[in-house]
Amino acid sequence: MSEFQELVKSFPKTREYVRDFFVYGFKTRNEFKNKSPRTYDNERRRLESWLSPYVRKDHVSGGSNISLAIDSSLLDTNPLFRVWKTKSFTDNDIVLHFLILDLLQEGLPLTAEAITDLLLTEYEALFDIQTVRRKCNAYAKEGLLEKRKDGKAVVFSLSLTLVQWLKSNENMLDALSFYQMSEVFGIIGNELTEQLDCENQTFRVKHSFCVHTLEDEILLKLLDAMNQRLRIRLELKSSKNGTSAASACVPLQILISARTGRRYLCGYMHRRQRFSCFRLDSIKSITPLDSSLEYDDLLNKLKQNRSKLWGVSFQGENGCRLDKLTMTVQVFEPTENYIVERLKREGRGGSVTRIARNVYQYEIEVFDCNEMLPWVRTFIGRILSLTCTSKSVEQRFYRDLQAMYEMYEIPQDI
Repeated sequence: MSEFQELVKSFPKTREYVRDFFVYGFKTRNEFKNKSPRTYDNERRRLESWLSPYVRKDHVSGGSNISLAIDSSLLDTNPLFRVWKTKSFTDNDIVLHFLILDLLQEGLPLTAEAITDLLLTEYEALFDIQTVRRKCNAYAKEGLLEKRKDGKAVVFSLSLTLVQWLKSNENMLDALSFYQMSEVFGIIGNELTEQLDCENQTFRVKHSFCVHTLEDEILLKLLDAMNQRLRIRLELKSSKNGTSAASACVPLQILISARTGRRYLCGYMHRRQRFSCFRLDSIKSITPLDSSLEYDDLLNKLKQNRSKLWGVSFQGENGCRLDKLTMTVQVFEPTENYIVERLKREGRGGSVTRIARNVYQYEIEVFDCNEMLPWVRTFIGRILSLTCTSKSVEQRFYRDLQAMYEMYEIPQDI
């Protein structure tokens, strides 16, 4: 029987666990169908260990499930940063980590052979030269060590320039504390402040989306592909039904919803000859493909289409054709002129016209009017009429309105 291990070997696996338990479903033991109940117990214990101050257990009819109870306005850091620090290691990994870094503290460059000899003479630790060389190369790739050629030899050294500069510029510690709370890749700021024994005593973020850090590994690869103007293949997993799919696109822009906090990749799909958006939390992996020769043309085309985009959907029920929505609302003048101002401010380029006393008309053309319905419903009680060239959108609005009348037992037909 395998022994329970708190650590995992890769961050994608960690990300999937956290999402399954805390983001997508709050699964009970009976609802965890993909693997055995023992696996559920192991993963639950692992997550409770990582995030114990924020875990809440609720008893439900099917057993009990766990969730996160986090008030972001009270946090001095993102608790989900902890899941970045859970990678497993062997005994040799941990011994070499501390001993190699200790040997290089003086700043003198050493070859892998010299490091191997010093490990034996200074610490009585016997390691194979190839093992030490692989570890040094891995650390150089991660940026922990500097690697350069000195004649025919390859030497490794520990660079303390950044640490010394940060310690001599205390204002930068405040900047790092703010950065870890408010920007992408905040784990970088968190790591630097922890290494310098600095705690965030100053900044709090009222509306913070902690789960963004789970997507940062994917985001980094997307930005790298965008910088190199590459076409990529996405491996996708639906958050609704768990099905997997693959899609190829040219990544062009990252969109962030200020309302929900969801982040999207906007890309161009040559196979369908249209733009499409993918939620970052549905992307499992990214594979770089060939270069895109028409990258600038696609960016310009996207910029033109963005003006007709309400949310992130580039296609309604009628294909690529634009749909027009017209909404007539009642506004009692002048005491309710703020409603008119709201239509202009939130209407995303739509026209607002006074057609009669206390009556205004709002019109807009967008790719997918379905995305407008949550906003349109906020004007219920003032809407005199609503029409849309996409009849399914119009019917859905009136059907939902009729359902509300029935729910509240209001004897009124539409």
